[in-house]
Amino acid sequence: MLKDILAISGYPGLYKLVAQNQKSIIVESLDTKKRIPVYQTTKVSALEDIAIYTTDEEIPLVTILEKIAKIENKAACSVSKNASNNDIKEYFEDILPNYDKDRVYVSDMKKVLTWYNILHALKMLNFEEKAKEQAEDASKTTDAKTEENKPKSVTKVPKKQVVKTNTAAPKNMKAPTAQKKSVPVKK
Repeated sequence: MLKDILAISGYPGLYKLVAQNQKSIIVESLDTKKRIPVYQTTKVSALEDIAIYTTDEEIPLVTILEKIAKIENKAACSVSKNASNNDIKEYFEDILPNYDKDRVYVSDMKKVLTWYNILHALKMLNFEEKAKEQAEDASKTTDAKTEENKPKSVTKVPKKQVVKTNTAAPKNMKAPTAQKKSVPVKK
């Protein structure tokens, strides 16, 4: 669902990854469809990698967006990013009552609400697709574990023949001898 959707520091809105090379990536604005290069020095975050701190654990952004959709009955967010800080905090507490009040700022909450509205307007909030992807991932993991537990077929490999080689020096060659050094003796 949020695969290849990026938030870029210093740029408004959300972007989709189009291409990448060694020094930059090419992104396309979800709103304007305009493509721009983004260089390595710019902070880029994939939405699927973002999580919100709680007092217990980190909750993935997808889960937060899904909770907003349930509260709003799959409609646009009723609280705008321009609402008062107290209104935004109250709304966020409805979504995630145990969010970490020391590490989650109002600016973070505004971003989440803005991202929800952008994704909602573009009809990119398909949580049924997310559930289907999770089910596919779970079945792939189960299939991989099943493959690991299957007995592997054993093929017989012929034994290697050991060939003895003569490592001794030829008869006409003398083995090297250590040369004696003369050491002066003190009297």
